[in-house]
Parts: sequence; C-alpha cells; structure tokens
Amino acid sequence: MYAGSHRSDDDNLDLVLENMKGKIDRSARYRAIIALCLDGEVHTFEGTVEGSITHERVGTGGFGYDPIFVPSGYETTFGILPSSIKNQISHRSNAATKLIHFLRTRFMDE
Repeated sequence: MYAGSHRSDDDNLDLVLENMKGKIDRSARYRAIIALCLDGEVHTFEGTVEGSITHERVGTGGFGYDPIFVPSGYETTFGILPSSIKNQISHRSNAATKLIHFLRTRFMDE
C-alpha cells in the first residue's frame, strides 16, 4: 500500500493529497492488466482511464482512490459517479472488454 503496509485507504488518500499540494500537473491514470494463459501462451489486456487528482476528497462511493480521481470528460470523482457510468469507462471494464473480444474472436471463428 502507498502509505505503508499497515495503513488504510484513508491514509493512502491523505498521503496522495499531501504529496500533490502545490502541484500544477495533477494528471493521473488508472490502469488494469488482465493476463490470460491459454495453450501455453500468455496474452495480456490493458485498460486505462485518464483523469486528474482533486485537491480534496469528493464523495464516498467506490474504493481506493475513487474519491480523489476525476475521469477525463467528467466533472466529478469516481467517488460520486454512479456505478453504471463507472462500469462503462473504468480501466477494469476496458481491459475486460479487450479480453472478451479476444475470446470471442479466438473461439467463435473456430
């Protein structure tokens, strides 16, 4: 964990906000990678969502850094956005969509 092995999500959020004080560039990215081992080959599927770090916590939804991460094109944090929107644009969703496409292409064309 960012703030140490015995720290909480709250401690991590506090440390990010402290370390970002005075920073002009607050750009951030969530990134997820799914690895699939199939027939002895490893395939990876990356998903990202670009955004920025707020100056304070906004919202209590989600987990991890969601209350301080505003995805590009949105006005509020993942901590406030409804799950229906988060699930459409999230890094995990992007990676999973690529995995599903790979599996469909691989097994539906056979």
